[in-house]
Order: sequence, then structure tokens, then C-alpha cells
Amino acid sequence: MKTGNIKSEVSGRGTHANRDPLTGAPGAHPVGTGVGATGGAVAGAAIGAVAGPVGAAVGLVAGAVAGGLAGKGVAEKMDPTVQDAYWKNNYSQRSYAEKNMSYDAYRPAYRTGYEGYTRYPGKKYEEVESDLQRDYEKSKGNSNLAWDKARHATRDAWFHVAKALPGDANGAGRSVNPGWKQPLAK
Repeated sequence: MKTGNIKSEVSGRGTHANRDPLTGAPGAHPVGTGVGATGGAVAGAAIGAVAGPVGAAVGLVAGAVAGGLAGKGVAEKMDPTVQDAYWKNNYSQRSYAEKNMSYDAYRPAYRTGYEGYTRYPGKKYEEVESDLQRDYEKSKGNSNLAWDKARHATRDAWFHVAKALPGDANGAGRSVNPGWKQPLAK
């Protein structure tokens, strides 16, 4: 398994342009930007509230802009096309992967994990596992993988993104449970 920049883990393939639906510009990340903007707006309004209602309004706008940019940055680090290709190439080496199950059975579980990391920013996996289970059950489509098996792939994808993003100086994943060991290759 390779580590490092998750955008470079798929050699020989370009990354998906992820075009903005309105402008067509590459690099659009509306979910990451929205999540960041919301968090930034709340924080900015709280800080600005010290100066009164006008300060709260100014803080809200400034926080939303800063948070939106930060959220877009995180989302750009987590390119879903690259993540999907990574897991397609590596899932069979994971200790929880059953030999008779294709990648298509695991794909929704991995997607739930890597998208969930940016959907629930600042949260530990353990804090949102029930939300991730609900997300998986809604989006698993034709996969017949039950949550008790899917959760391993979801968790694996969550921590794969966590380890690759800035702020993970020790390489353990910013929201890692110290008792959890990443499943090793078979």
C-alpha cells in the first residue's frame, strides 16, 4: 500500500476535473465548501458576538468565506475519483475483504467512509459511526454487503483520508482511535 498524497496514488491516470455545475470550472467541491462555510460562519458569528450584533454579522460573513475556502481545500485533498481507484486496486488485500466479494460490493462502504470524513469535519469516527451506518444503508444500492461487514471498509476509508490530510504529523490519522489497528494486507 502506498502512502502520501492521495491524489498521486493512482499512477498513469489523470484526476477527475470535478467541474463546477454552473461555471464548468475544474476543482469544484460544493459539499466541502458548504460544510466549511457553515462551520466558519458559526465560529465567526460566535467570535464576532463579543462586539455585539454588528460584530456577529461581520464575523458570520468572514467566517463563512474563510470556512468555505478551508472546506474546499479539504475536499480537493479528498478526490472521490482517486479514492475509488485506490480502493478498487487495494481492497482485495485488506484482511476483511472476502474472496468471493467483488469490489462493487465494497464500493458503497468505501465511498461512505471517504465522503463521510469530509461530511462530518472535526468529528471522530466513533462519534459518527451510527450516522455513517445510516448513510451506507441509504446509498448501498445493489450491494448485498451488510453493515457488520461494510463497516470495516468504511472505517478503513475514513482513516485513509484522515492520515493523508494536513494536520496528521504522526501519521496516525487526526481522529484515530488509539486502540484501532488498520487492517493489514492478507
